[in-house]
Amino acid sequence: MSVANVDPELQPVLDGFLTRGPDYSPERLPLLRDGMAALLASTPPHRPTSVVVEDVTVPGPAGAPGVVLRIYRPSAMDSPVPALYWMHGGGMIVGSYAMDDALLVRAVERLGLAAVSVDYRLAPEHPDPAPIEDCFAGLTWLAANAASWGIDPERIAVGGISAGGGLAAGLALLARDRGGPAIVFQLLLEPMLDDRARTASSTAYDASVVWTRVDNDHGWNALLGDRRGGDDVSCFAAPARASNLGGLPAAYVDVGEIETFRDECIDYGQRLMEAGVSTELHVHRGAFHGFDVMAPDSSVGRQAWDLRWGAVARVLDLSSESWPRGQAPPEQKS
Repeated sequence: MSVANVDPELQPVLDGFLTRGPDYSPERLPLLRDGMAALLASTPPHRPTSVVVEDVTVPGPAGAPGVVLRIYRPSAMDSPVPALYWMHGGGMIVGSYAMDDALLVRAVERLGLAAVSVDYRLAPEHPDPAPIEDCFAGLTWLAANAASWGIDPERIAVGGISAGGGLAAGLALLARDRGGPAIVFQLLLEPMLDDRARTASSTAYDASVVWTRVDNDHGWNALLGDRRGGDDVSCFAAPARASNLGGLPAAYVDVGEIETFRDECIDYGQRLMEAGVSTELHVHRGAFHGFDVMAPDSSVGRQAWDLRWGAVARVLDLSSESWPRGQAPPEQKS
């Protein structure tokens, strides 16, 4: 299917996805999750000797189960390192903390930081506020226990892709309003921010991109149920609803030109700047949702990852030598 303005290098990738793309409807969701889990289990994780990976279960929100965190650290650390606290994508309804394993291992190798991936509960079985509260519980534990893991508690960033980017934005708001933990940076990659579907891009893509209007409806409906679009939706669940963006950590926001989230991401980045938050905002020309995962070695994919990790390195005061520019970005499971 030809899509207007798509990067020619990405068109074959998009064509292949549209031929076999997943169905996120409630009826098909269990099968989709099982298939993703089987694919993940069949792919042995990359475990270089330069990176130590450990799973730990930490206290969850009050009355809820514990939260599993996967902690990635350099095997050799002379001093405390900064950390990227990471939330996976999946539209709030699929995915796991292990799905970005290759990406986070590579980030630790290239940047010399620690990464922490959180296994938050998924909707519709666990609707809002379960996902964001799980993420907050994990962050609170990480900040309190950072020193024992060789992590600098004063240099913790939050980040994620898609739904994970939305959770990272919500987490920054929640930490601000609850008085901590301290966050120095928010890395919001193609974030899922607004349940109201009121922008031009949120209604423009019915079937021709990877995360369609219909897919978006499934995700938000699962998370919010009957509250979706109404007045009783927290900005921690849908960060675009926040009336005050002041006092937030510095941000990096990006999005593809040809995708459902385009306009809400642009608007959020602009509003962050208007609120005095130091913000870097990118729209990747010719790119659809997930282009960076599906085609990381494409020209636009390489550029996206280079910009992202470069921003992390600058904010967290990592050596410029830690991120060799122009090299292939991390691979990632989709």
